[in-house]
Amino acid sequence: MSVTIVTTVDELRARLDRVRAAGREVGFVPTMGYLHAGHASLMAAARADTDVVVTSIFVNPLQFGPGEDLEAYPQDLVADAVRAEEEGVDLLFVPSATEMYPDGAVRTTVSVAGLSELLDGRTRPTHFAGVATVVAKLFAIVGPCRSYFGEKDFQQVAVVRQMVRDLSMPVDVIACPTAREPDGLAMSSRNAYLTVEERAAAPVVHAALLVGRMAIAAGERDPVRVRALMAELIGAEPLGELDYAEVVDAGTLEVVDPLQGSLRLLAAVRFGRARLIDNLGAQVAIGDGVGAD
Repeated sequence: MSVTIVTTVDELRARLDRVRAAGREVGFVPTMGYLHAGHASLMAAARADTDVVVTSIFVNPLQFGPGEDLEAYPQDLVADAVRAEEEGVDLLFVPSATEMYPDGAVRTTVSVAGLSELLDGRTRPTHFAGVATVVAKLFAIVGPCRSYFGEKDFQQVAVVRQMVRDLSMPVDVIACPTAREPDGLAMSSRNAYLTVEERAAAPVVHAALLVGRMAIAAGERDPVRVRALMAELIGAEPLGELDYAEVVDAGTLEVVDPLQGSLRLLAAVRFGRARLIDNLGAQVAIGDGVGAD
C-alpha cells in the first residue's frame, strides 16, 4: 500500500481518530525532512511496534535563530515520500507553515527550564523553545501515540521527555540508537552541507567522544580532564571549529564531579556551513565499575 500524503491538521486528526477508535495504536516520527537512513531506522522501529505509522515533515521556523540555515535547509519531498513508503509509513503529514501557524506570529510557546539552557542552549538560546513548541503542537494534532526520536539529538530527547512528563501528554517517547556511517559519522540532514574535505574530517567528532569514553573506562573521573582530551583531538583538526565537548549526567545534563552514574559525552563542532552534534553514553558504577552503551 502506498503512503498517503496529508497536508491539513483536520484531515490527519480525523484519520487518526478512526484508527484509535478501531483499537489500533499509532506510531509517530516527527522530522524536518530530507530523510536519511537514520530517519528510516525510526520509521522501521515505529512500523515494528505499532499499527499505523505517521511521519511528519515540517521545517519549523521557530527553532532556527537569526543567521541560521532556515532558508537553505535541504528539502526533497519526492525522495522523502519514496523513502517513507519503502519503510511502510502509512501517513506522511506535510503541513505548510500557514497550516501550522495560521496567525503567522506565535503567541503561545512552550519552554522547558534547565535542560534547554545547557549545551546547545548556550549558543542557541531560542532553539529548544522552538522545538518544544512545535513538538507539543504535533503531539496535540496526532494525539495518543508512541513517538520515535534519534539519540543523536540527545538533548532534544531529554527536553521532549521532560515536557511530556510535566504536561501529562499521552505520548510514549522512544529514543532509538544513533545511525552512523561506516566511519562513525552520525547521520544528519546537515551532512549534505559538507564539502569533500569537510566530510573526510567530520568523523573526528565521533573519534573524540570515543577517546573521552575510553578515558573514563580507564579510570579517569575528572570531567575537566575528559573534556580536555576530547577538545584536544577536535582542535587538532583544522577544518573543525569546536563549539563544546562535555561529559555530563545523562539525566540532568549537568556536570558531575567526580564522574559517576549514567553519563553522556556530547560534542558540537562546526565544519564550514555544517554544525554537527554527536554523543555517546558511559556508565560508572558507584563501586567504580565501568560500562558503556
